Amino acid sequence: MTGRTWSRRDFFRRSAVAGAVVLGGPALISACTSTNAGGNVLDNARSAGKIKIGIAGEEPYGFTDTSGKVTGEAPEVARAVLKAIGIDDVEAEQVEFGQLIPALNANQYDMVCAGMNITSARCEQATFSIPDYSAKTAFLVPKGNPQAITSFQDVASKNVQLAVLSAAVEQGYAKDAGVPDGNVQAFPDQNALLQAVTAGRVAAAALTDISLKWLASKNPSADVEVTEGFDPVQNGQPVVSAGGFVFRKADGPLVEAFNGALDTLHKNGQWVQIAQPFGFTQANLPAADLTTEKLCAA
Repeated sequence: MTGRTWSRRDFFRRSAVAGAVVLGGPALISACTSTNAGGNVLDNARSAGKIKIGIAGEEPYGFTDTSGKVTGEAPEVARAVLKAIGIDDVEAEQVEFGQLIPALNANQYDMVCAGMNITSARCEQATFSIPDYSAKTAFLVPKGNPQAITSFQDVASKNVQLAVLSAAVEQGYAKDAGVPDGNVQAFPDQNALLQAVTAGRVAAAALTDISLKWLASKNPSADVEVTEGFDPVQNGQPVVSAGGFVFRKADGPLVEAFNGALDTLHKNGQWVQIAQPFGFTQANLPAADLTTEKLCAA
């Protein structure tokens, strides 16, 4: 599609306690070498009946719940896709977000399932699946949205304080819309954003609508709401966001098999059933013309 900037928000980084967890259960396992030890990772994983993935502990994309179970949209979708290509068991290791690709390339695990945004810089380091989902940007605001904020331009014109996550592209969206640097406050995680809004330190917090809706649903007593999602504008063009699964560049057969089964899940309705408990809807399925190639070239 012409006339659009194909990009993706840089999801916030959250430090996580490194550990390996069996997907679907609380049992801890020790970190071990990749199933890619000396062979085709797809064949090895099928032969062993299992594969290892990396997550970053970010809700609702991929995280370890209070029972010790690894869950979230990305691990649950991956489990269904991998089962369809002959791999029944999944083991997960949780690392800090910025270490996901380095650890992948160091054979610590064989794929990343963290809702990672597809960007040109990351495409130079690893191979992404077809886009798994797309997401809009939104604002977390006090109930009733007293400042009537629906865009970054509103934040600029009203001269109010905005909360963003550290290392996330929302800060860039705000700057491009004319929001002064002094009006943008960076916070380390979702809960800090929520607290900034509820305490009145900021008029709004910017993040993906998926993340903010999840945050609001997990804090029903907080007097907040989420604005309607939108595509922010940079350089005069709307920014389209999408995330996917990540593989080593050498693992082409696994990528090809995974993409085929993921595409089937997107088309047969199973993806929506899996992702819906995590705040995703049919509207989050990527548009047909939103391709990894376009996102990597942005």
